[in-house]
Amino acid sequence: MYSSLKPLIQKELEQIEQAGLHKAERVLSSKQGREIRTNGERVLNFCSNNYLGLAGSDQMIQAAKEALDNYGFGLSSVRFICGTQTIHKDLEKKTAEFVGKEDVILYSSCMAANMGFFASLLGEEDVILSDALNHASIIDGIRLCKAQKFIFRHMDMADLEKGMQDHKDKRVRCIVTDGVFSMDGDIAPLKEICDLAETYDALVVVDDSHATGFMGENGRGTHEHCGVRDRVDVITSTYGKALGGASGGFVAGPKELISLLRERSRTYLFSNSLPPVVAAASLFAIEYIQQHPELRAQIWENTKYFREKMQQNGFTVPTSVHPIVPVMLGDAKKTQQMAKRMLQEGIYVIGFSFPVVPEGKARIRVQISSSHTKEDVNKAVNAFVNISKEIS
Repeated sequence: MYSSLKPLIQKELEQIEQAGLHKAERVLSSKQGREIRTNGERVLNFCSNNYLGLAGSDQMIQAAKEALDNYGFGLSSVRFICGTQTIHKDLEKKTAEFVGKEDVILYSSCMAANMGFFASLLGEEDVILSDALNHASIIDGIRLCKAQKFIFRHMDMADLEKGMQDHKDKRVRCIVTDGVFSMDGDIAPLKEICDLAETYDALVVVDDSHATGFMGENGRGTHEHCGVRDRVDVITSTYGKALGGASGGFVAGPKELISLLRERSRTYLFSNSLPPVVAAASLFAIEYIQQHPELRAQIWENTKYFREKMQQNGFTVPTSVHPIVPVMLGDAKKTQQMAKRMLQEGIYVIGFSFPVVPEGKARIRVQISSSHTKEDVNKAVNAFVNISKEIS
């Protein structure tokens, strides 16, 4: 009876509101892009995962339109019944080639990929060693399996090695880390992780959602950026950020591992096939970025310029190179005021405070895109400077 549940839900919603944790959803009335429309106003977008500017682009729209004509809207089925089209196999092959692995399996999202991976492969005889700041999808995936868990301090290799030593008796030792951590933009020390993995005979799994498509010389991800392309065993990632911005995820790895996931992964076996329009557009996105390296060059130029300008103007920006650029303000109230005023000045950013980030570490997370112009970046920096003086 909902009548007994309703007051419990209402109370929890009130507590969320009182704690300042309510997640208001700003409604866009435009395509995704460097400029969007919200609340009837056009503003510059500095808080999207649209790293290469493909989401909403004319090229992606045209690829999607052609895919609708060729493959239809959906398949009304799972992959092993009657839900596999040539476009799914083409995307798996192209993705495997792009990230440098033997095979790939598609999922509806990287969340589903992470959940399907851990639940399918690891059990009571195994241990998972997970970075303390790993994404929620990794955390939830680990919860679904019976493997023992060891949470090592964020990017702390000494603590990771202790965990490895303490679990030498396990059948499989699996180290899992984000390639790029979404709140800080810091990059996992994959070389050091791979060194430990070789010493202690461990599997290395990297969620590369915030890197696939633009990090590394050819945009293959953090494993290329860190010079460990052949040393990372498994990559999970998404097509929903740099690779078009829609949805869909994948696991890339050895062919035997991927084959076992096709047999056992419940989030694959019992979920409808990735919509063919998403598969086809994602395939187009990979091919497009390989043909247009200037997109990667532009995002790094924009990111470097923004970071330097913010530092020159006295803002605290953590050391990194990634286009996720947290502007550290510390005070939660000031952070929310800043984000509100930035929107009024035509700059769309979001403020984060406790408990999403540690207490006293409130920040505005800026995300740079290759589609931003230098004028856009200057406008954002000037807004930060002027509004900071206003609310200090």
